[in-house]
Amino acid sequence: MDKAQQDAMKKEAGIEAAKLVKSGMIVGLGTGSTVRFLVDELGRRKQEEGLEFTGVTTSRRTQEQAEGYGIKIVNIDEVDHIDLCIDGADEVDKDFNGIKGGGAALLWEKIVAINSDRIVWIVDASKLVDVIGQFPLPVEVIPFGAMHVIERMKERGYKPTLRLDADGKPVRTDENNYVVDLHLERIEDPAALHEDLINMVGVVEDGLFLDMVNEVIVGDPNGPRTLVNPNKA
Repeated sequence: MDKAQQDAMKKEAGIEAAKLVKSGMIVGLGTGSTVRFLVDELGRRKQEEGLEFTGVTTSRRTQEQAEGYGIKIVNIDEVDHIDLCIDGADEVDKDFNGIKGGGAALLWEKIVAINSDRIVWIVDASKLVDVIGQFPLPVEVIPFGAMHVIERMKERGYKPTLRLDADGKPVRTDENNYVVDLHLERIEDPAALHEDLINMVGVVEDGLFLDMVNEVIVGDPNGPRTLVNPNKA
């Protein structure tokens, strides 16, 4: 699949998900390449159809894009709930477990998700897998003592690497933390891995989003399709 095909499927998924947004809603807006297409479509609907909703974003990048369309964005602590959260995912397995954080926004993404009544992921078909783990698992860690955390991860066989930017400097999240990517290839027991990581001192959050999503809208060559999590139906 080339990039043009992949982008076309991402755009399909984003446009399909935008149909779920109704005037008066409070909507969590995720982060990433597929979400950019979603926000573009929501901006079009606001300008052409008069759609009015309040957004809560999972990154400053998404906030800037949404505000460019005149979409009202508020801080998560200014609302008591979120009606709908639409976000991307880096991998999704058949049990509706996902890996997120490729865009270094995993902490904000998880905070917005757990405060949402309904969670929808938008992905292209290449993100669907039998077992998650081929995509490196992002883990957000505080800078202080980060190298010690990485050593602990190495001892556990997690094959960690500190994520660096184009200048060779550590990537910083919106909370100014580091991202460590774990090159696991297969995660057979994601719940056990999450428990181990989240209890590691210095770890803020990991990119395992387990049985949280209600629906996954998949951009497919034959048109978008929706997968429904039977545990969240």
